[in-house]
Amino acid sequence: MTPSTSSPTLTPLISGRGLRLRPWDPGDEADVETFLRGCSDPEFRRWNTPLRPITDPATARATLHSKSAAAKSGTGASFCVEEADSGSPLGHVGVSRIDRVLRSACVGYWVLPEARGRGVATRALALTADWVFTELRLHRLELDHAVGHEISCKVAERCGFRYEGTLRGAMWEADRRDAFRDCHLHARLATDPDPHASPTNSP
Repeated sequence: MTPSTSSPTLTPLISGRGLRLRPWDPGDEADVETFLRGCSDPEFRRWNTPLRPITDPATARATLHSKSAAAKSGTGASFCVEEADSGSPLGHVGVSRIDRVLRSACVGYWVLPEARGRGVATRALALTADWVFTELRLHRLELDHAVGHEISCKVAERCGFRYEGTLRGAMWEADRRDAFRDCHLHARLATDPDPHASPTNSP
């Protein structure tokens, strides 16, 4: 992992595991189209309901602007996940609710349909967790997902995020803002073992 340390905001470039994580650019038409496509995907919408509707380029751009503002204020960091060699977009990973006092934050991710089945979410989450613990020096990183989303559950567990329980009525139902569903809470601490770390004596 090679994060940039020159920027005072939460906008580094993070590379590793065959990926590059870079901040979304709300002024870039390709970024807006990619973000809109990811948030419009039926599988994404099955498990996620964004805080603000994302239905067209204008609302996608507005959301990306809000993510850039969060980075400038120090409360969030959102990345376009790319293939390291080709630069092809693969998905999204974001850190939100950064609390410098409690040294905690939340993380979420999604993968574009054509990039699924390649371990993108696992690799992106592992990179992001490393960055959160080593560069931001946070202590606790939480991850939640709708009950029944087994793929996301497996990604969390592969990256060392332990299951901590069920949060009742903590997420909106799919495409609704008047009904709620339960979610599973996972978390990883800076002091937890890194499941992707190489053994000390490995060749």
